[in-house]
Amino acid sequence: MKNKSEKQPYRTLVKQACLKVQGFEDFYKRLSRKIRIAGKSPSTLSNYTRYLAQMALHFECLPTELDTEQVDEYLEQMLDQHDTPSESYFKFVVYSLRFAFKAEGLDYKRFTLPSIKHEKKLPVILSREEMRRLLRAPALLKHRLLIGLLYGCGLRCMEVRSIHIKDLDLDRRLLHVRKGKGRKDRYVPLGELLCRGVRSYLEAENPQTFLFNGKPEGRKGGDFDSRYSQRGVQWAVQQAAKAAGIKKDISVHTLRHTYATHLLEDGLDIVSIKELLGHERIETTMVYLHVAKHGRKAPFSPLDTLFAPAP
Repeated sequence: MKNKSEKQPYRTLVKQACLKVQGFEDFYKRLSRKIRIAGKSPSTLSNYTRYLAQMALHFECLPTELDTEQVDEYLEQMLDQHDTPSESYFKFVVYSLRFAFKAEGLDYKRFTLPSIKHEKKLPVILSREEMRRLLRAPALLKHRLLIGLLYGCGLRCMEVRSIHIKDLDLDRRLLHVRKGKGRKDRYVPLGELLCRGVRSYLEAENPQTFLFNGKPEGRKGGDFDSRYSQRGVQWAVQQAAKAAGIKKDISVHTLRHTYATHLLEDGLDIVSIKELLGHERIETTMVYLHVAKHGRKAPFSPLDTLFAPAP
């Protein structure tokens, strides 16, 4: 039987667990502190505590008080509810349990927690013609520039949302990506076309803090101190893909995969691409890049070669 609390918002589940399960409020505070100290993102906190709260409500006790048989029973229910162990729901149940036991100084290895097998899927890549159509599709300059930066700089969704005006060095044609995945900074080339687009956008929109402003819930109009929402970025990409007639199943991250693949096809070496993407290990880069061509070139934005005449 499916747990009805699964669809409830994260804060609602945690609040219920704090009210109904003895000791959960203090447990939640300790776990929150450990997650922050570990340098994990706020989304990790919300994901872990969501599933731990569901477990606490299910058993009416702290997850760390469960014995082996109870944990096995709960994980078996997750397997029955979802098609495979790689489903995100089951994955976070396992990961949150492991983290909770470690955070509380308990021996989590005594539980037979199954390892998560990740599906080895090749990423969806857009052709150059599809990228041209995608870039031309949006009616708003804001959305054209947004898609241009995602593709032209290989940015993650959080990274493009977090661009401050001060991060743009248009004279040197560089973007300072601050606190990317793993809280690492990096510089990526903007290129001539993106610099022109940014200048036009700054002149037209006059943003004050974030390059892309958002609209906070419950307020009318924009707010110069708020950034564009994740949902807004996803919507912009999906609408552009629809307008461009692209049939592939694409996401915001598809543009990052396409960036890396096009750079390889343009002759940039795999080590430079790893650095531009901000990957810690070269193996991560190799997973979804098609072919690594030899020969080093100075890093560049693929936007500058996208519209170049064919040789």
